[in-house]
Amino acid sequence: MRKTTAVSLGVLLLLSFLFFMSPVGQFVSGILPLVRPTPPLPEEGEQLPFQLPDGFSAAIYAQGVPNARVLTHDPKGALLLSRTRDGSVVALPDIDGDGRADRTVSVLSGLNDPHGLLVLCSEESECILYVAESHRVIAYKYDADTYTASSGETLLSLPDDGGHNTRTLLLHPDGTRLLVSVGSSCNVCEENDPRRASILAVDLTTKEVTTFAKGLRNTVFMTIHPVTGETWGTDMGRDNLGDDIPPDEVNILRADGNYGWPTCYGKNIHDAEFDTKTYIRAPCSEPFETPSHIDIPAHSAPLGLAFIPEEGWPEKYWYDLLIAYHGSWNRSVPTGYKIIRIPLDAHGAPEGEPVDFMTGFMTGDGTVLGRPVDIQAEPGGILYITDDRAGVVYRITRTSL
Repeated sequence: MRKTTAVSLGVLLLLSFLFFMSPVGQFVSGILPLVRPTPPLPEEGEQLPFQLPDGFSAAIYAQGVPNARVLTHDPKGALLLSRTRDGSVVALPDIDGDGRADRTVSVLSGLNDPHGLLVLCSEESECILYVAESHRVIAYKYDADTYTASSGETLLSLPDDGGHNTRTLLLHPDGTRLLVSVGSSCNVCEENDPRRASILAVDLTTKEVTTFAKGLRNTVFMTIHPVTGETWGTDMGRDNLGDDIPPDEVNILRADGNYGWPTCYGKNIHDAEFDTKTYIRAPCSEPFETPSHIDIPAHSAPLGLAFIPEEGWPEKYWYDLLIAYHGSWNRSVPTGYKIIRIPLDAHGAPEGEPVDFMTGFMTGDGTVLGRPVDIQAEPGGILYITDDRAGVVYRITRTSL
């Protein structure tokens, strides 16, 4: 009996291991494949292992912040950072202005996978800190002098079952609506909850919630184009179609747009492996579905995106788009793990192929040093970049004209 029990237990453990190491198991459990521990970064003052264009340099703005994800500024200029798996939001002030955070201040803790952050202040100087947790968006009174948040009030509830638990916030250019991204619950499926795989819009006055855009598998980050005022977002394509399809995407997110998932991907390509229905019209045709604006190599896992401003940046970079490629976990040859720049004209039309802006997150032998997440591009040739693997916020500066 004991031998039989031991054998049964061994088989159970083996099957459990195989399941959780499979793509399905990793998706359900929310873990990544087994990886080597992150090698330590160089000590302060030593050169970081990154390659940047001539005239730019990298330094550590803050370290010891595991699971660093989304950045935003408070009204007095301090950076606020969400640490998703840690369940917290911290402030990273640089009071002495030396380009490095003076300390890490706890703003909120005990949260449910906090991700998106936004601070809005009224003319009366009252500030509200919006935090997107996996299951809700909550609004706090925020004091920029003490880095404290209080009196949390739930703005809306969100679905919290299944995968893709990061929620991101963006104030719509009309100034009255808060956009909230909600990823799909699955790799590819027909969703039962219409809030999934969409961008929701919340009227900050009436609290009315509507669907702004749909058919978006996992649009984790959004931003506003500085000239057109349009909303742009990165979106991750489905898995298990091979190394090179489907592409990840950059989309221009328009009201009432349908971006195709789960039936279509990229430039309105039909996912015939998933969708086997018979159609009278050709599936994935406009105007029913909106094609991607820019296709990105499959499994790059695009996250943060930022348009380069004019002030303090080389003219050839003006209005170009920077994107953080978080990096693949299920590709035979890893891809991503870098910041790329997409040349654009002033109105957002591509003017060339993507080029590397910041590399070195992965070494030539495949050792992963870090995984970039969010990007804040600022006047003066300054970038802030979060790294949720190394637990660091980097500060990139322009060192020469």
